[in-house]
Amino acid sequence: MCQFQQFRFPSSDGSSSCYAGAWLPPEEPRGVVQIVHGVGEHIGRYETAARFLTRQGFLVCGEDHLGHGNTVQDGRYGAFAPQNGWKLVVADIARLRRIQGEKHPGVPYFLLGHSMGSFLTRTYLIDYPGTVDGAILSGTGQEPAPLVAFGKLLAGLECRRLGYDGVSPLVDRLSLGAYNRRFRPNRTSADWLSRDEEQVDAYLADPLCSHKSSVSMFRDMMGGLQYIARRENLARMDPDTPVYFFSGDQDPVGGMGKGVRKVYAMFQAAGCRDVTLKLYPGGRHEMFNELDRQQVFDDLLAWLEAHMPREGRA
Repeated sequence: MCQFQQFRFPSSDGSSSCYAGAWLPPEEPRGVVQIVHGVGEHIGRYETAARFLTRQGFLVCGEDHLGHGNTVQDGRYGAFAPQNGWKLVVADIARLRRIQGEKHPGVPYFLLGHSMGSFLTRTYLIDYPGTVDGAILSGTGQEPAPLVAFGKLLAGLECRRLGYDGVSPLVDRLSLGAYNRRFRPNRTSADWLSRDEEQVDAYLADPLCSHKSSVSMFRDMMGGLQYIARRENLARMDPDTPVYFFSGDQDPVGGMGKGVRKVYAMFQAAGCRDVTLKLYPGGRHEMFNELDRQQVFDDLLAWLEAHMPREGRA
C-alpha cells in the first residue's frame, strides 16, 4: 500500500502557501513523476493514476496551482494572480521539483502535465531546460496564433471591466463552453471530458472543480500559449529530454488530434531527438478517466520503463 502525504510550501507569489500531495511507494522510489494538473481542477483528481504508478515503484507528487484546489485559502478560486500569473505558477512547479529532488537525489525525475498543465509543462521545459529526465504531455494542443491573440485581447478587455478575478460568461462560452458543443446532444456540461459517464458525474460533483475560471486566468493562459509557440523559445529546450505525447483523437483541446500532431511536429522541428505520440481512438480529453484508461496507464508505464536513465538529476 502506498502512503499519501500532504504538505505546503511557499508560493513564488510571496504570499500564498501551495498545497501539495505525494503518493509514496512502500520502498524507496525508483523514479518520481510530478503531475501538473489542468484548469479548474486539483491534484487529488489524479489519485487513480498515482496509485497505479506507486505500485510500480514510482513516487507521484503534485501541487494545487494558485487559485485552485486546496491552495485557495481566501475563497478566491479561478485566478492565478493580478499580474504575471503564468510565470508564478511555472515557478511553483519548479519549486516542488527542487523540493522532491532534494529529498530523493539522483532519482530519475519526470514531469507529467495535463491540458493547461501540459502548457505549463511546455513552459517549464523552455525555462528550466535539462532539469527533468523526461516529460509527458496529456491532452495538449495549440490553437492558431490569430485565435490565441484574439482570446488574449478579449480576456484582457474583460479583465479591465471585471477585475482580475472577475468571471465573464462570454469568455467561458467561447473557450471551455465551445468544447462541449462538439458532443451534442449533451447529457451534461462536461461531456467533452470523457465517455465514462461516472467520471464526468464525479467531476461535476467535486466541490473543488465547481468554480469558473477568471478572465485573468484565460488572459494568462493565452499568453502562455503564445510563449510556448515561439520558435526562439522552443529552441531553448534541452533536445535530449524525451517527450511523450498522448491524447484522445476526439479531444477538442487537441483539435481532435490535429493540434497534438502540430505540437509534436513543433518539438521535432525544434530538434528534440526523442518524441513519441500516441492517439487513442474515440478518446476525449481526460484519458486517465476514459473507458480504456487501463491501457493508457500501461502505455505510460511502458514509456517510463523505456526512458529510465541510469542516473537521474538531483
